[in-house]
Amino acid sequence: MKRFAGILAVVLVVAGASPAAAVCALDQVHTPGRVQEAGSSLRFSWPGVHFEGRFRGTGIGVTLQDPAADYEIQVDGSTRATLVTPAPGTHWVHGLPDAEHTVRLVKRSESPWATSTFGGFAAAPGGVLLGKPAARTRQIEFIGDSYTAGYGNLSTSRDCTGDQVNRTTSADRAFGALTARRLGADYQLNAFSGRGMVRNYNGGEPGTDYRTYYDRALLAVAGDVWRKPASWRPQLVVVGLGINDFSTALNPGEPWTPESLVAAYKAAYHGFLDKLRARYGPDTIIVVSSTHLSNTSVFTQTAQQIVTERGDRVRHWYYAETGLDYLGCHWHPSAHDHEVIAQRLGDFVATLPLNW
Repeated sequence: MKRFAGILAVVLVVAGASPAAAVCALDQVHTPGRVQEAGSSLRFSWPGVHFEGRFRGTGIGVTLQDPAADYEIQVDGSTRATLVTPAPGTHWVHGLPDAEHTVRLVKRSESPWATSTFGGFAAAPGGVLLGKPAARTRQIEFIGDSYTAGYGNLSTSRDCTGDQVNRTTSADRAFGALTARRLGADYQLNAFSGRGMVRNYNGGEPGTDYRTYYDRALLAVAGDVWRKPASWRPQLVVVGLGINDFSTALNPGEPWTPESLVAAYKAAYHGFLDKLRARYGPDTIIVVSSTHLSNTSVFTQTAQQIVTERGDRVRHWYYAETGLDYLGCHWHPSAHDHEVIAQRLGDFVATLPLNW
């Protein structure tokens, strides 16, 4: 039996069903996320990837295959269904007023070990798909770790199993997504929990870090490279990497001392900023984000140093722990906290000389 939650309309799952029109899903949907065309379908991996469409009628189908992640189907801005690791097929929302509607499918959770496939929207019998929504003029790219991904932000307990983390993570309610929607901006949420700029959480998976994966559309495919469309030129990029580098003590056998870790982090961060600057041009504002860590101030101090050493429209933004309850899984920000952080980020963005 297919598991689902949060149903506000009847949802049917028809295995193997797909939209009748054999056209690429990109022709009928708007998405700013990192996707890769695969025939008439789109493949993707990052959390928060979303697809927007328009239709007239009483129902909408979503053709989807993902054994690893969770999704929301939103119609006219309201969540109509939450799909948990949806089986291959078309997942239907019925019982809508016979009128024009917007539909949005969003990937809530992380699944960097898997590849997701979206085959497009399908109108229920008697209805019709309409032209896709227009792209927004404003664009923001969020780069980060579990805080950016919304790790366990819907949890009612700090103690979570891996399955509970997956079920209670909502990238759509993480601070980046909230901020972008409030600003009326298209956005990417390129976040990977546990990854740092040079060192992963507690020294895990040595030889890899966030930069290993940044260029990919499909995180589980080594060597994959996302083909950036000419239309993706964000005016604002927010980078939040460093919690995993510095929040845990170095273990025996790791290749750093505390001092050399800071040096490696700074060098890698400057290189990453250079890469972003070359990709997006001189006008994009890049925000280096840092936040409170309970055991060290080196994260924020180093982030500030990096920004001071630059001058090419790079800014530092710090958000304190005040007002945050950290009631998400494993002491991560809760849904309440993400609302607070989004408000603070929005206030900070309002001070930036953005050309939008």
